Amino acid sequence: MSSKIFNSVFMGNSIGNLFKLTTFGESHGIAIGGIIDGCPAGITLDFNAIQLELNRRKPGQSKITTQRKEPDQVEFLSGIFDGKTTGTSIGFQIENTNQKSKDYSHNTSVYRPSHADYTYDKKYGIRDHRGGGRSSARETANWIVGGAIAKQFLKNIKINAFTSSVGDITLNKPYQELNFDIIENNIVRCPDEATANKMINFIDNTRKQGDTIGGVVTCVIQNVPVGLGEPVFDKLHAALGHAMLSINAVKGFEYGSGFDGAKMKGSDHNDLFNKDGTTKTNLSGGIQGGISNGMDIYFNVAFKPVATIMQKQNTIDSNGNLVEMQGKGRHDPCVVPRAVPIVEALSALIMADYYLHYKARK
Repeated sequence: MSSKIFNSVFMGNSIGNLFKLTTFGESHGIAIGGIIDGCPAGITLDFNAIQLELNRRKPGQSKITTQRKEPDQVEFLSGIFDGKTTGTSIGFQIENTNQKSKDYSHNTSVYRPSHADYTYDKKYGIRDHRGGGRSSARETANWIVGGAIAKQFLKNIKINAFTSSVGDITLNKPYQELNFDIIENNIVRCPDEATANKMINFIDNTRKQGDTIGGVVTCVIQNVPVGLGEPVFDKLHAALGHAMLSINAVKGFEYGSGFDGAKMKGSDHNDLFNKDGTTKTNLSGGIQGGISNGMDIYFNVAFKPVATIMQKQNTIDSNGNLVEMQGKGRHDPCVVPRAVPIVEALSALIMADYYLHYKARK
């Protein structure tokens, strides 16, 4: 078996074990889609809620996102009857309707800096230069569908993500003081109006300069029962970290006290118990020994600046020649606002998977 065939056979296209999502498709192909296995039967689905989640992620929604216009209408092909899940595989697809492949004609043999172009080509010996193909963030629309269904299965577990920083503009309020109901009130998805306006202006000015900027998405998971997760290689926070680090452009993940915990003494960091098993503080981030302890789970996900910029850069082509290139087409100046529902979706997929494991032990 050649190395190219071997690599293709073992490409990872799935997440989860009991509640499992397997996806397919490329950015400029006919469609993207997936199969959800393990969703219990009898769940009445709110299809409007699923579409709403897709609308939160889809391109072209504001001046600070890519202007590619995709309706992102999901079509379910199996596993649902009379609006309820049947317990069998849920198949779905989302058509690509607004590809502009000519925008990438300059990119046929050129490797874009900080993209997957070079590594993908070297690993597989072939690549789809039109928007990155399988490496494109277009794939994340599939995750939204799976996560939206997972949310409806979880019901009582509440998952809320929001933009907590863009560049050096940071929301300096603890999440307990925030109103999650207003996250969607602005295009940057920051639950603080004054901070949101600063972020929006900063992103828009960065866009006008032909540049991009990164930021942080914070996620809070509430009403989690005690006992989700395992003590060794299937720790709950490890699974959440694996999911978050699978998102395009993510460069970091921290939960609970995160890196700030490394600066503290144990006497300050320990979460002391109340009589009912709750803790007076929650620097553990709702997870101890890899297992949920019933407190809120919260974590931060760091996103780098989008790699495609509208400025000239030096790079190499497939023949190893030094060349100059400049980004073209439609791209996000900051991926963070559209990443908020993606973080929620992957969190829901992990929580649904671990909840099924938890129930199986009961």
